Amino acid sequence: MKVNDTACVNSLKMLGIDMIDKAGSGHPGIVLGAANILYTLYAKCLNINPKDPKWFNRDRFVMSAGHGSALLYSALYFSGYDINISDLKNFRRINSLTPGHPEYGVTPGVDASTGPLGQGVSNAVGMALAERYYNELSTKYYPDRPIIDFYTYVLCGDGDLMEGISYEALSFAGTQKLNKLIVLYDANNISLDGPTSLSFTENVVDRMEALGFNVQMIQSDVDLIEKAINKAKKSKKPSFIYVESIIGEGSKYQNTNTVHGKPLDTDDILNLRQSLEVLDEPFAVSSEIVDYWHKKISSRCQKMYDEWNSDRIALCNANKSIKYMFKNIEKDELTIDFDISDFEISDDYEEDLRDTNQKIMNIIARKSPYFLGGSADLSSSTKTYILNEEFMSSSNPLDRNIPFGVREHAMGGILNGMALCNLHVFGSTFLTFSDYVKPAIRMSALQNLPVNYVFTHDSILVGPDGPTHQPIEQLSMLRSIPNLNVFRPADINEVLGSWHEAIKEKSPNAIVIARSKLKKLVGTQAELVKYGAYMVKKEMKQLDAVIISSGSELETAVRVSNDLDQVGIHTRVVSMVSQELFSRQSTEYKDELLPKNTLIIAYELSTPNNYQKYTRNRFIIGVNDFGYSGNKEDVSEKMLVNYDVVKSRIEKLIRQY
Repeated sequence: MKVNDTACVNSLKMLGIDMIDKAGSGHPGIVLGAANILYTLYAKCLNINPKDPKWFNRDRFVMSAGHGSALLYSALYFSGYDINISDLKNFRRINSLTPGHPEYGVTPGVDASTGPLGQGVSNAVGMALAERYYNELSTKYYPDRPIIDFYTYVLCGDGDLMEGISYEALSFAGTQKLNKLIVLYDANNISLDGPTSLSFTENVVDRMEALGFNVQMIQSDVDLIEKAINKAKKSKKPSFIYVESIIGEGSKYQNTNTVHGKPLDTDDILNLRQSLEVLDEPFAVSSEIVDYWHKKISSRCQKMYDEWNSDRIALCNANKSIKYMFKNIEKDELTIDFDISDFEISDDYEEDLRDTNQKIMNIIARKSPYFLGGSADLSSSTKTYILNEEFMSSSNPLDRNIPFGVREHAMGGILNGMALCNLHVFGSTFLTFSDYVKPAIRMSALQNLPVNYVFTHDSILVGPDGPTHQPIEQLSMLRSIPNLNVFRPADINEVLGSWHEAIKEKSPNAIVIARSKLKKLVGTQAELVKYGAYMVKKEMKQLDAVIISSGSELETAVRVSNDLDQVGIHTRVVSMVSQELFSRQSTEYKDELLPKNTLIIAYELSTPNNYQKYTRNRFIIGVNDFGYSGNKEDVSEKMLVNYDVVKSRIEKLIRQY
């Protein structure tokens, strides 16, 4: 066998096709159409060390077209990552290293979980933004040379570019001039339902140039792809390489949507083996090709890897700031010295809770340069701006206020990419617009990334903005996402406690903040937020009922409880700051706080199903309808959740129980 680039590409294709055939499921079109791109990247361009897949200064690669996972796994195998033929044979099977779409933390060499189209593009933008931040920060600490210096590559397809999130993210990348971002577009003009001409007819080249990208158009050829990548590395703009490919190239179904997501038939596979001159049995891999591929990577990367590690060790020994940086980013040991016992708050403290939240976020920001983020063009309203710093830009890359623009979805995806590089990040918008960022929040939770989402304007009490800005079902949506911690603090104590827990968590958090001016409540305690729920007011005598509440409604619940004491009805008030943290507590703690056979009443200005796990529907006072435009007092009265109505309903429920 003559071992060369063509033989490597052909073997890469057949191994991916064998995986799909054995699984009886997968996407052969991209395996055959984009193999030149993956081979060129891994064998000729990426700075990687497959024996150390988490090497921090490695180039990142995101397979945004995640349905091409068989091609990616095949490339990782040939590159020398800790994946064997048995793993490839278990493609798409449960508990395998080769799931249906790439999953971060499962497969060695996979830098991001992808599959929902467009998300990977935004993740790559976030990685490029993180690289620039680390690069500038390390240069500040050690001006002689940057210790963090990697490129981020992403492979996308037509579907990625159809999704709105990719436009949002790429627009942001162009504005920020993220020149170490290289997008490779597998342009084959076919999507799942047919030719892209059915739904996708814009001039992609003109579009990307308008977004501020350096654009190249090439045929799908290994040499041309390599040259284009090398040229892209010299650009002062982010790069977009338009690779004209043939979906399912070599199959009898090439250039049709049939080959997109359906395994090839037996005859087609046999014909491919002959035309590609890969005549061995399925999964039989030439050791000469494996060695050839390994040597290409080793000869390009090993010396660079060794020298970089030597430099890192020397710099960490000589420079405390560099040592602290690597402690955080390499070992994922990001810790922020945020001790809630340091705070003394006067009893008459009262202000907008979003202002309180901003103060606390700024205290955290002062304690760590690795805490940064932004908003969807709302920092003046959400109050999530880091003071004494400007907006981040290509000319101000170390300022920590990221101007995402009105791009909630891309904001979440970019934050995920930054968190995948071990930065501790936050993003904010109004709670009602959490719907726009939800798919990215789901990916934060799926990948277990410590992204902090700050949502303000948390209920119908925002008043005059009207029903489009008044969240109803959003709390239920957020609480339904697995592995997402949702905090809804009621005052300054609980905001402190929420952030204290959030910055310790390795999973994502949503911190929901009221716009209202709120007092420090008697009975709230920052240190008890870690339990998720705790007693704010104890019953005066024999317990008649427990009132659960959260956020700005907690003040009302306490007031109702105090008034009921005067008529001989004795209630306990529980602050439910985080249902997720409460669910982790012992059965003993839960039963002590919410005793069995006791009436439990829940009061929160959101959909009632939030509290069905604690009580029955008729004992939940919530909001089931959209709101109205008007001041908060009038809206509360019209929606029957003003103080007098709430007090009357709670008293009636207790007397009837």
